[in-house]
Amino acid sequence: MKNMKFVDALRDGLREELIRDDKVFLFGECIGGEQGGSFVVTKGLDQEFGKQRVIETPLSEAAIAGTAVGAAAMGLRPVAEIMFGSLMTLVVDEVHNQAGTLYYLSGGKIKVPMVIRTCNWMRLVSGPHHCGNIDAMWMNSPGIKAVAPSCAADAKGLIKAAIRDDDPVIFLEYSPLYPIMGEVPDDPDYIVPIGKADIKREGSDVTVIAYATTVLDALDAAADLEKSGVSVEVLDLRTIIPYDKEAIKASVAKTGRVVIAYEGYKTGGVGAEISAFIAEECIEDLTAPIMRVACKDVPNPSNAILLEGINVGKKDILAAIRKVMG
Repeated sequence: MKNMKFVDALRDGLREELIRDDKVFLFGECIGGEQGGSFVVTKGLDQEFGKQRVIETPLSEAAIAGTAVGAAAMGLRPVAEIMFGSLMTLVVDEVHNQAGTLYYLSGGKIKVPMVIRTCNWMRLVSGPHHCGNIDAMWMNSPGIKAVAPSCAADAKGLIKAAIRDDDPVIFLEYSPLYPIMGEVPDDPDYIVPIGKADIKREGSDVTVIAYATTVLDALDAAADLEKSGVSVEVLDLRTIIPYDKEAIKASVAKTGRVVIAYEGYKTGGVGAEISAFIAEECIEDLTAPIMRVACKDVPNPSNAILLEGINVGKKDILAAIRKVMG
């Protein structure tokens, strides 16, 4: 095991896959040189693997995604970077209409083993064009997988699993997690399976279903509530599509109460889909209504006071848990 930052664990996973498979290559805007991308995830990799495998691109998200689809269809394993999650709207045609459909349209003859990494730039003042979260879009795009790790170990294991997967994978990174430290297996064969949730904390009174940043908020809330005798189970989805239905059903059956916490828009968000699933499959296990904790349905403001008003955090999860506990 190695103790490292989330961002360094990501880089470690990318590096191991570049070594393991010469069909893997990275490309995106400003990912080389001393900086190594806006968030230094790819720092130093161009020097180690050369500019044929760590490639700088023009400022065109659509071109990046289209190149990834074509390269993957021809047998390579591209890992593209789209700098900010809000800019993923610029790649919807290439991902939704092309990458997600080729396997189906070809009768299984054309695989599209591509990864698109992007950063959801959250919890800071940067305006609506760079901040925001449209993760739910990928839940409604057949043929696409989407993952969102909350810790360094999962970041490494999921990026390696995503690169090895034969389907297109959207890899969602949340900016507040980059500096978070954690223990990471020092093993080139370490993989976190796509589609498998993880219980980050066992509990018996209420389940908090979360992913990425809200997992840490939920763990903080659970620690606080333990002092007053409330036992909170924290279920980290890790994969938002295909999400782990069996893990959700098992946890709901155990606790009977559910809070879903996610840093996306409340209306039509990831939590709405999870809530609908629980209502359809687990209604007899529930002893209280499902609560969603999510961002308000407004663009990200360019003002710190307004931002505080829309952010999701521990206090919101605490309030939701207290409500379902009656």
